[in-house]
Amino acid sequence: QVQLVESGGGLVQARGSLRLSCAVSGRTFSTFAMGWFRQSPGEEREFVASIDWSGGRTDYADSVKGRFTISRDNAKNTVYLHMDSLIPEDTAVYCCAADPGGDYRYIDEATYWGQGTQVTVSS
Repeated sequence: QVQLVESGGGLVQARGSLRLSCAVSGRTFSTFAMGWFRQSPGEEREFVASIDWSGGRTDYADSVKGRFTISRDNAKNTVYLHMDSLIPEDTAVYCCAADPGGDYRYIDEATYWGQGTQVTVSS
C-alpha cells in the first residue's frame, strides 16, 4: 500500500515563499509520476504541477508558471513544491498524487492521494 504524507504548509504573507514536501512510502517511488493539486472551499480540485519519474519533465498550471517549481528526490522518496511570489489566490489545501508507472501528463488519473496540507496566503 502506498502512503503519501504532505508537510510544509502554513500561513505566509503575500509575496512570500513556502516549500511543500510529500513523503511517499510503500513501493518503488522512482517509478512514480507525481503531482500536486489544490482545492479551495467551494471550488473543484485544481491541477498545480506534475513531474515524471526521472524529474526530467514537468508540467504546470498557467496560474503558477514562473512562480512554483516541482522537483523530486528519488533517494528520499520525496516530491517537493517550491512556491514563490505567493498571492492570496494561492490559498488552498495542497495535496500530492502518485501514479505508479503512469504518465505525468495525466496525473489527474493518479492512483494514490495524500490528505493535504493547508496553505494560507494573507494580503
